[in-house]
Amino acid sequence: MTDQGEPRELTDPAALRALGHPLRQRILRQLHRDGPATSTSLAQALGENTGATSYHLRQLAEHGFVEEVPERGRGRERWWQARTRDIRFPPRSRMDEEVRAAFDELGRLNVAEDVAAFARFQQQRDSLGEWGDALLFARGALRLTLPQLRQFWEDYMALYKRYASDADPPPDDARRVLLRFVAFPDVE
Repeated sequence: MTDQGEPRELTDPAALRALGHPLRQRILRQLHRDGPATSTSLAQALGENTGATSYHLRQLAEHGFVEEVPERGRGRERWWQARTRDIRFPPRSRMDEEVRAAFDELGRLNVAEDVAAFARFQQQRDSLGEWGDALLFARGALRLTLPQLRQFWEDYMALYKRYASDADPPPDDARRVLLRFVAFPDVE
């Protein structure tokens, strides 16, 4: 499901901690990659027990990161899907100590997973055919004011959203492509 509307600014430390839990991150990646699942199928895919995946799905649902898919369930079986929405974080200068700690842990987990995902791609690249050539990489530096940097970010998000909603369902020859954007001041 893709939520339309305004971005969600995540300021609640409990929601940040919920999002920053390692198993919950794995559950979300699995749901984003493979679509709706039950706690049992997630447990099998992730090598966890059903009690753990069920508990963590409820925690994610409590904070709006996943939702039930009632039309897929039969009896006591519950299906879950990731909610896809534009989540933003307040400027660090507005974060209290608790929010900063949760945000920093979430960032640490995300960067570690990004590095691991890139390593998996590198290891399998030669077996991917034409998709092995699909490493688009650019490095650069711009001189920007803070308002220009914010506008750059908004332009990037608009481009991302344009392609995210372009085709639902995607064509058969489409692959899930990981995109990462990072910008920060040079402090040498």
